[in-house]
Amino acid sequence: MEVDHADGTLVVQVGDDGRGGADPEDGTGLRSLASRVVALDGRIDLTSPTGEGTVLRAEIPCAS
Repeated sequence: MEVDHADGTLVVQVGDDGRGGADPEDGTGLRSLASRVVALDGRIDLTSPTGEGTVLRAEIPCAS
């Protein structure tokens, strides 16, 4: 897990070396997380190629 704060943005990135293939449209966990981040005017990027693990990066505006 990586957490950083720069230029008024909180960045959280978490990854694993699992089987990949995570799909935010299949199930409620990732969709729920994304909706919470978007509600804070943030964004989520998900990279999850099959067989190569998953990386989720969230960027949330944060003044201090």
